[in-house]
Amino acid sequence: MHLTLLVPELIWPEPADRHVLGNLAAPGLEWMLGRARGERGDRRPFEMVLAASFGLTAPPFGALRLLGEGVEAARSGHWLCADPVHLRFHHERIVLADAGAFDLDEDAAQGLVAALNAEFGDVGHFHAASAGRWYLRLNAAVDHPVEPISAVAGRLVAGEISGLPLTRWLNEVQMFLHRHPLNERREAAGRPAINSLWLWGGGALPAGIAPAFSAVFTDNPLAAGLARAAGIPLHGRPVSLDDIQADAGTRPLVVLDQLLARVLYEDSDGWREGFARLDAAWFAPLKKALGGKVDRISLLAPTIYGDLRYTLTAGDRWKLWKSGQPLAEKARELAR
Repeated sequence: MHLTLLVPELIWPEPADRHVLGNLAAPGLEWMLGRARGERGDRRPFEMVLAASFGLTAPPFGALRLLGEGVEAARSGHWLCADPVHLRFHHERIVLADAGAFDLDEDAAQGLVAALNAEFGDVGHFHAASAGRWYLRLNAAVDHPVEPISAVAGRLVAGEISGLPLTRWLNEVQMFLHRHPLNERREAAGRPAINSLWLWGGGALPAGIAPAFSAVFTDNPLAAGLARAAGIPLHGRPVSLDDIQADAGTRPLVVLDQLLARVLYEDSDGWREGFARLDAAWFAPLKKALGGKVDRISLLAPTIYGDLRYTLTAGDRWKLWKSGQPLAEKARELAR
């Protein structure tokens, strides 16, 4: 088996943070990185790295993610992700918070989407697959190239979308949302208003995507959509290496994206706990599995340090002279 693991934000982005990286037990990952052949590319969002693993350079994220939600309408039309966000001013700049940073229930989301459809039906049709993941099918295709949501969530975004084709219309959407009674109630209660949308990943689903993997294991809707578009068997995200089914084939992809949200919202304790579980359930067991059940490992890790890629083969386990360095030291090395 050639096992590919995609683990965004594998290494905490603040190398000097002793609270997170100090005394961090990482025997499995340290063993792997000590023996692996590593490459570092330019920093890229998780979504771009995921799509590139399927051979896509200009992926229609909206249509793909919607397909991963189980909506077959994604197979036709020009779709964008239209995720609900809260924008706030901070030192004369704008900071964006996505749905991971505020509460929004399903009924409220469906109500806002229905109101948007009633007001802007001449532009397109909105669809809420969940409270935090919305979509827009444009009546007329428009190129609106912006960064994926993971590249802007929790960050300054001033100037990111100025001058793009949908910017003027998006201003109208923001004014409409500002006046909506739901947002008036949220603000009166001291809760963040849903005062904008992050429109990204526009395009139509391609006619065919080559099946780059024998199976995909994930709970991520974008990864699920890529699997469905390529006709690849799809399974839920396994808890550990032992949970990969025998029918995974010879080249499975496992998407372990649980550390991503911890980094986006600076949840250092959550990241540390999540990493410990990953090391115990995946990296440490791979030390024993390499050369048996698994003969090759590809570890893809988009991080603030760059697009990190590590490869191990069965023979690498016998490099007894190789010793892994502490993860804190690895982070400082990458930062330099």
